[in-house]
Amino acid sequence: MYNPTDHPIETNPLFVQRRERVFLLLAGLFWGSLVMLNILGTSRFINLSEYIGLSESSSIQFVLAVGVLPYPITFLCTDFISELYGRKRANFVVWIGLFLNLWVLFILWLGGALNPPDFVADGISEVAQSSESIPREYAFYYIRHLTFGATIASMIAYLCAQFVDVYIFHYLKQLTKGKKLWLRNNGSTLISQLVDTSAVILITYLYTDALPINERQAVFPQLMMLIASGYLFKLVVALLDTIPFIYGTRFLRKYLGLKEDYPA
Repeated sequence: MYNPTDHPIETNPLFVQRRERVFLLLAGLFWGSLVMLNILGTSRFINLSEYIGLSESSSIQFVLAVGVLPYPITFLCTDFISELYGRKRANFVVWIGLFLNLWVLFILWLGGALNPPDFVADGISEVAQSSESIPREYAFYYIRHLTFGATIASMIAYLCAQFVDVYIFHYLKQLTKGKKLWLRNNGSTLISQLVDTSAVILITYLYTDALPINERQAVFPQLMMLIASGYLFKLVVALLDTIPFIYGTRFLRKYLGLKEDYPA
């Protein structure tokens, strides 16, 4: 809660309203992106090798799960919230994100458990390999199958990475005495996303069959390629969002009526 005694400007209803609206916008963007990336998750892998000068026949490929695309925005949102609203609110947003994904898993489970079609008992993979016409319900059950595995894996990685992100952000903020905004933005994001990318790929491989792994080839190099592809994408986006984060923070501090050192 805000303390009007410590910050007299808090009594201005306009600023209080703006703060809550901006918080809801940042939190909503975070939660929406998080839920979307876990539902889409590993439903499709995109080969972007040609865009960075690699041929499709090369042993090194740049492959991304479609769920990775909106993921960097979640770290930008938590950095904004950490900087403008403090560590407690940032951690609160992270916990609510976990709850929302558990809610999605529950709805997927319930939707699949109620009056399931006959083909589910035969196994989804058998239906996919069949030459017969695939039922329309298959789309739901296929996404359900992928989402369960991907969400469980990403939630473990998510908790580790987001709390690492928030912790490092505030550690660097204290270390630099509130200066070097670019350092805590990039430092927290780059380390936490390495944790997330490595964890989600390894857990997904160990507990699901959702990764495009060729079992006839060595598995470890393929896993490292997927980790490197995902992390490289997140690394580039993290570096690119430094400028909008710095200028966005300056603008929002004035717009929200916050002091330079608020919140602590």
